[in-house]
Amino acid sequence: MNFFRQLLAILRVNLSGLPQRLGSSLTILVGVTSAVGALVAMLAMGTGAREQEQATVSAGRVVLTTAGSGIGQGNITEDEAGVILGLPGIRKNAKGEPIVAFEAMVPIQGRRQVTGVKIYFPLVGITPNVLELAPETHFTAGRMFQPGLQELIVSNPCRRQFVGFELGDRRPLHGSDWTIVGLFDRASSQQCVVYADAKTLMTLLKRTTYSTVSILLNSPSDFAVLRDAVKANPTLHLDVQHEADAIADAFKELNAVLNFVSFFVGTIMAVGATLGAVNSLYAIVDSRRREMATLRAIGFSGAAVVVSVLIESILLALPGAVLGSLAAWVLFNGLAASPFGFSYQLAVTPPLAVIGVEWALVMGLLGGLLPALRAARMPITTALRAT
Repeated sequence: MNFFRQLLAILRVNLSGLPQRLGSSLTILVGVTSAVGALVAMLAMGTGAREQEQATVSAGRVVLTTAGSGIGQGNITEDEAGVILGLPGIRKNAKGEPIVAFEAMVPIQGRRQVTGVKIYFPLVGITPNVLELAPETHFTAGRMFQPGLQELIVSNPCRRQFVGFELGDRRPLHGSDWTIVGLFDRASSQQCVVYADAKTLMTLLKRTTYSTVSILLNSPSDFAVLRDAVKANPTLHLDVQHEADAIADAFKELNAVLNFVSFFVGTIMAVGATLGAVNSLYAIVDSRRREMATLRAIGFSGAAVVVSVLIESILLALPGAVLGSLAAWVLFNGLAASPFGFSYQLAVTPPLAVIGVEWALVMGLLGGLLPALRAARMPITTALRAT
């Protein structure tokens, strides 16, 4: 009898006996389900965060920052700003003016409505052409701030999440009160964003430099033209990035923390599930010593026994992967989270389910390896004499 016929015969025997080993089989199933569910749910935090980070990204927008700095950390002078306005590849509005938004950021504090916890987020001083730069922005109440006045416009997530961000509310800032004159949404973004007139804010803060410049290109293909022009100008010491890349860099540390926590917790759960699988499979092997010894005595190879136990372990783990991924989707997909003041929704996606299946396969292989080797190495005479 060849190897594959032996393997199929042993597998039929193994699987037909599952109802008699229901307790051990359920132990493996529950352990793998819990491990995969925890891993997928934790990974959904990072996936949801990345989706929210890129929610308002446009291929036609470019971000300029001081060389070596990130978004909100640059020091772009007025002289540099004047040169930037004359760069090639920039789209112009109906008046023939380049659509370039200069930004200056300062942290402000908000108090959560439910918990009362205080969170810092950026107040962005920006030039009034922000609506031309980001046409996905639309007002739901009020109006645009007026240059020269201490006025704010606020995204609706601010109003929903924090106290004191309703239309008409006044916010203290460096000894003066600023009035909220408009509420807006920006695509599917769930982030709290507060805009003010850049010049007015910089005057109050006694700042003379911008932190970031955002540009709308004629087309995405003009990126190289703009980048080369910046590099060729000795008066500009700026990094030029696609908006998506600049935002990814800005959130690199947050994503690293979320990924570490996800895999750390997932690994702990996986180790526990694997140990449970090992114990359960040892019990299954011990309960079938005479059966396996009989198979060996009539000519079945040890390799067929090893592979059959490994396959049985994997087949018991795979339903756990499916159930764990399904449980994570039902319980956590769309759940709101806000670590470090960054708001987003958990996203359980098909690629995460694939990762869950891969982890289940690894747990099945590791959990079944030692019991399989024990089954193959068991002395035939000893096993046949076992009661």
